[in-house]
Amino acid sequence: MFSKLIVNKSILVGELFVLSMLVPGGIFFFKLAPYILLFLWFILVYTLFVYWCLGSEKNYAVTFDFKTFFIVLGRWAFASVVLLFMTHQLFPEKLFMIQANNPGLIWKILLFYPLFSALPQEFIFCKFFFRRYQCLFGDGTLMVIMSAAAFCLAHILFLNWVAPVLGFLAGIIFANTYRRTHSLAMVTLEHSLYGNAIFVMGLGWFFWGGSIN
Repeated sequence: MFSKLIVNKSILVGELFVLSMLVPGGIFFFKLAPYILLFLWFILVYTLFVYWCLGSEKNYAVTFDFKTFFIVLGRWAFASVVLLFMTHQLFPEKLFMIQANNPGLIWKILLFYPLFSALPQEFIFCKFFFRRYQCLFGDGTLMVIMSAAAFCLAHILFLNWVAPVLGFLAGIIFANTYRRTHSLAMVTLEHSLYGNAIFVMGLGWFFWGGSIN
């Protein structure tokens, strides 16, 4: 009975609305962004439970693909140069601001961001999203776009335009990587590279400080 209920399309649509619009909208409206990690982990627990209830997943031959790995690295390196130039031109006051104001913090971000932020997000927006909503969006381009759109909406709560715009672009990249590899490890690595890079160069302010100040 319960297993049939959780795959009901009306339930799926309602759940998607709550997770991708109502929750971010509520955080935005009530200015609860300082507690974003708490919300992220509550959602992670929920999605882990639903994922477990869905039963065994279709087997995918997930192996470490050096070709994909080097594509991910090359794309990240190019994007990092573009983002660094953008930061220098548009937000020079933010450039390397963490290193200037709190040098010890940047190392904590580099160490803990992949585990406590990138991994939960990629489970929610890729591994969970692709499996949970496949019956609504398929497993092709539409799924990639919808995953990226949900990722974008999750960033409106930061009260600036930079986070959702970059969130959508990053969401396209991450969802495409997951669609090709079905590897949570690979997409988490990719997310970690981009996330750490934007904090190092100063754009991370828009994904954290910009929502608080």
